[in-house]
Amino acid sequence: MTGAALLEDLDDQQRSAVEALLGPVCVLAGAGTGKTRALTHRIAYGVASGVYAPNRVMALTFTTRAAGELRTRLRLLGAAGVAARTFHSAALSQLSYFWPVVAGGRPPHVLEAKGRLLAQASESLRLRLDTASLRDLAGEIEWRKVSGLSIEEYARAAESRSLPPSVTAESAAELQRAYERVKDERRQIDFEDVLLVTAGMIEQEPRVAQQVREQYRFFVVDEYQDVSPLQQRLLDLWLGDRTDVCVVGDASQTIYSFAGASSSYLLGFASRYPEAVVLRLEQNYRSSPAIVETANRLMRGRPGALELHAAGDRPRGPEPVVTAYPTDAAEARGVAAAIADRIADGERPEDIAVLYRVNVQAAAIEAALADAGVSYQVRGATRFFDLPEVRQAILLLGGVAVASPDEPLFKIVSDVIRSLGWTQDPPEARGAVRDRWESLGAILALAEASPQGTTVRAFVDELAQRQAAQHEPTRSAVTLATLHSAKGLEWPTVFLVGLSEGLVPIAYAQGIEAIDEERRLLYVGITRARERLHLSWAQQGPRSPRPREASRFLGELRPPRPSPSPSLP
Repeated sequence: MTGAALLEDLDDQQRSAVEALLGPVCVLAGAGTGKTRALTHRIAYGVASGVYAPNRVMALTFTTRAAGELRTRLRLLGAAGVAARTFHSAALSQLSYFWPVVAGGRPPHVLEAKGRLLAQASESLRLRLDTASLRDLAGEIEWRKVSGLSIEEYARAAESRSLPPSVTAESAAELQRAYERVKDERRQIDFEDVLLVTAGMIEQEPRVAQQVREQYRFFVVDEYQDVSPLQQRLLDLWLGDRTDVCVVGDASQTIYSFAGASSSYLLGFASRYPEAVVLRLEQNYRSSPAIVETANRLMRGRPGALELHAAGDRPRGPEPVVTAYPTDAAEARGVAAAIADRIADGERPEDIAVLYRVNVQAAAIEAALADAGVSYQVRGATRFFDLPEVRQAILLLGGVAVASPDEPLFKIVSDVIRSLGWTQDPPEARGAVRDRWESLGAILALAEASPQGTTVRAFVDELAQRQAAQHEPTRSAVTLATLHSAKGLEWPTVFLVGLSEGLVPIAYAQGIEAIDEERRLLYVGITRARERLHLSWAQQGPRSPRPREASRFLGELRPPRPSPSPSLP
């Protein structure tokens, strides 16, 4: 695309961000303001105008899925040569390349998970820990490393951290020492070590630093509010003494502080770079004015909060509804009935989401939706491409591709999935049979949406790319997700459930900072909704004689009542 074409259909705020190509740039981008659009158009505009050589640009983000989306968008905008990766992927690539040169031989094996080694380390210390405790302690290791703490520094910090029962700060630190010993003996590293070792090579080896900085000249960091001290250290090393870095983020969506993320780098960017261009994206294109105003009320006056404005002249839309139910089961049934009504009125299941604070809340919702005959999918459960029927269908399509048939793609895919039992009409029964039908139907929908003339081989290759990028197709089912896993997604209709004290904010959130994180998490949930937002809570929890209270945040979401008119004399 030409530079002029890339500037079309951008609002004034987005255009300013796209045209700011050099020097330190900070884009404060609110929810639904076209952040990814501005970011990708900025990179593509830099390439099209000749300011950027594609192979010298590094776009960084935090999830494989987000990186895959960036690559797809950049390719469509004519900037296919730009590297779009996660911090870990970029560091691992450099580590694999430079290790034989710096240390000789093959690089250490990267652990897929810490559990097994951590269990062996605990046995060597005669600590009796269950699987859940080991999982929590693996999180402690990750937090320590991304926060840039030594084990001695961690031991002091752990005094105020929430540790598993019977685990003291001292024993947690000793377990980490044992874990590191076992790992070193086996010549293995974990995912955090990938960043640490790569940073160490750049710091200690001038030839590595020179080569890395010659390769990449311009950096863009998406979701910068989620950067950790370790990731910031690595970014600084990649940059060297240069300042061509653009960061994009929203302090109001910082929801991973427990994992070491800090919005301080985003909010302090202008102080660190006095010459920085700081821009704001506050025109919200996602949500109705009623939902935008609700989100603003929750965050108004908070550090770094942006004031969103609903774009265009779209209708105000229905006001968010708050409903109190007597019990969790009643709440689940009420939500399921409301969803069934919406589907009966013509809304597609995939346009509806139910969001909650913790995974355990999903069980009641799942049961109620099943009783109501509503299909659903739990985000974060078995991945689409790992489902047996999907793997089988792709395997068969790969075999058909070898024969290079001349028939249309849609007919070929239809024949394959029909051979696996798919039918035109959905099965009446709910459960695994219906889930299998939905999964195979999603493959057919992908084929139907493919450009005319797409070959079977190209289609199979696209499925492989989607699998690698965790870019899953939309299934005709209501989405169930935690508030954390919903970030980056959106739906026309959103049900936020369980908005009571002890859940939102969560019971273990103690202190101002922890409560503020819970506030931001609710803000993320609210801003997932485009047109309709339903909020609910249950007055009585399971196995609890004491009634619950509504979340303290609900009172802030209601619009202020108008002042009474002064009485006439």
